Amino acid sequence: MGVDVGPVNNYSMAVESLEIGHPQQTSSKLLDDDGRLKRTGNVWTASAHIITAVIGSGVLSLAWAIAQLGWIAGPAVMFLFSFVIYYTSSLLTDCYRSGDSVTGKRNYTYMDAVRANLGGIKVKVCGWIQYLNLFGVAIGYTIAASISMMAIERSNCFHKHGHKDPCHASSNMYMIIFGVTEIIFSQIPDFDQISWLSMVAAVMSFTYSSIGLTLGIVQVVSNRGFKGSLTGVSIGSVTEMQKIWRSLQAFGDIAFAYSYSIILIEIQDTIKAPPPSEAKVMKRATLISVAVTTLFYMLCGCMGYAAFGDAAPGNLLTGFGFYNPYWLLDIANAAIVIHLVGAYQVFCQPLFAFIESWAKKQWPKSEFISWEVIVPYWPSKTYRLSIFRLVWRSCFVVLTTIISMLLPFFNDVVGLLGALGFWPLTVYFPIEMYIVQKKVPKWSTRWVCLQMLSLACLMISIAGAAGSIAGVIGDLKVYKPFNSST
Repeated sequence: MGVDVGPVNNYSMAVESLEIGHPQQTSSKLLDDDGRLKRTGNVWTASAHIITAVIGSGVLSLAWAIAQLGWIAGPAVMFLFSFVIYYTSSLLTDCYRSGDSVTGKRNYTYMDAVRANLGGIKVKVCGWIQYLNLFGVAIGYTIAASISMMAIERSNCFHKHGHKDPCHASSNMYMIIFGVTEIIFSQIPDFDQISWLSMVAAVMSFTYSSIGLTLGIVQVVSNRGFKGSLTGVSIGSVTEMQKIWRSLQAFGDIAFAYSYSIILIEIQDTIKAPPPSEAKVMKRATLISVAVTTLFYMLCGCMGYAAFGDAAPGNLLTGFGFYNPYWLLDIANAAIVIHLVGAYQVFCQPLFAFIESWAKKQWPKSEFISWEVIVPYWPSKTYRLSIFRLVWRSCFVVLTTIISMLLPFFNDVVGLLGALGFWPLTVYFPIEMYIVQKKVPKWSTRWVCLQMLSLACLMISIAGAAGSIAGVIGDLKVYKPFNSST
């Protein structure tokens, strides 16, 4: 039975309850230099958060992306994006603290880092792009999870009735199930408390990636050779214009598959205080995560293309030829769903925190925002249920679920999200903040090289967005709202 404690200040109550007896000694042991409860994250928890965010649904479209580009450009673009992501992420890690890397003022969010280094209108621009992108990711993950749940139903149907049975299924019910699950998990108060969920999700990502890789190898053996060509899908099987649009969309898919910079600062804020500095720990986590991710992406993407050639499906595990062995596919798709439950939270927690912080500043005396109910869930443990958090986060999940039902096309949504968020959040802001922090002289060799990198990535983002928009327009001609059956 819950106990209504009314409006409370979470932080002050936590500190007061911990400081009974020896206030100063207890405070120094339990609080960080900024007065907040001590952070406990390390290189492995940070790596788990990154891998959960990165090795997601995007990996399933990589075989399709490589098929559009071919054996030469496909892997080359993948390596290019991995290098760019690692380099710009390393620049961004240095922006967590302003001034000294050990004792400088902390920037808790990406927006805080932009505010401290760039200021002005760029702060609002960054905020709008970041949080709209996170909102879009939530929609994309809801769609991806429903596709995997629907794939389980269809693979079991094919096993039971044979491949001649059309085995029609609708994703709407599965989107609702995923939404209800996320409403429950969304009540986890903050980022620092979902490390266990990230660990589980990271294991699941390796599980389904490994199954996809194994099935790809088996298919290659069955084909008695590698499929595919040096230049990808040939003109003839598609028109020249389709070839261009699909190639551009492939850039967006690969960009999204590496995208996690939008939550890098928030992940870094979970790392325990120096020594070593949070920046050094985060750089190690970034190197580990990008290296592991690139290895899995190359294996899964290339093996998928080798197995299916130009006919590589947009979603590897739900594509043609992957209905047997059905039980293995069920495990893989279940792993995807579990992973996406965690990935949804990893991406949405920063957005939740931003809205709740903004609401407290806007209405500091509101009882609705500060009201909490203590719910016991273990003999010696309780959970502080925030009424505002319950209402607003539930509304957020319901909204993303409804939009997912309206836009049930996976590939093009993935590509568009990646293209729109890639340049500003992954490249432009990290480079601009690095130039300000390190006082890089204008028109110096380093400054020119950084600007050339930024310009090149801008062109890639525009191209990827254009390709994905063309794909979405094509999808809208076929799909009807709330009619997502297959």
